[in-house]
Amino acid sequence: MKKLHQILQIALLVYFGAFLIFFVAFDTLGGIFGMEEITSDSMVKITLIGLILFLAAWGSSYAAYSSLTSQIKKMESETHALKAKIYDFEHPRVPSNTSTKPTLPSDKDPSNIAPRQNFTDK
Repeated sequence: MKKLHQILQIALLVYFGAFLIFFVAFDTLGGIFGMEEITSDSMVKITLIGLILFLAAWGSSYAAYSSLTSQIKKMESETHALKAKIYDFEHPRVPSNTSTKPTLPSDKDPSNIAPRQNFTDK
């Protein structure tokens, strides 16, 4: 769409540039094309063709702009999602509920043997 917009802009510029040169040098160029004078009908046709070219160029620029805007919004949302993932990796969640393990009553045994642990409670 962007390429079409550029082509239409150039076509519009060339169209109005050519007719500007033609009207400025009408005394010499009018005889070449067999025109004796400029009529209102020819001016209306030239202006309408120029208007159609202008509207086509404007429509293509609007379409290209809206396409780029949607791409930018999509990229921004992807960027925000990636930033959120990076933040989650850098700052992992710390569980707020730390479960406290019940303390076992300690027996003061004179021997240095550790008390038996029950592995099924965990």
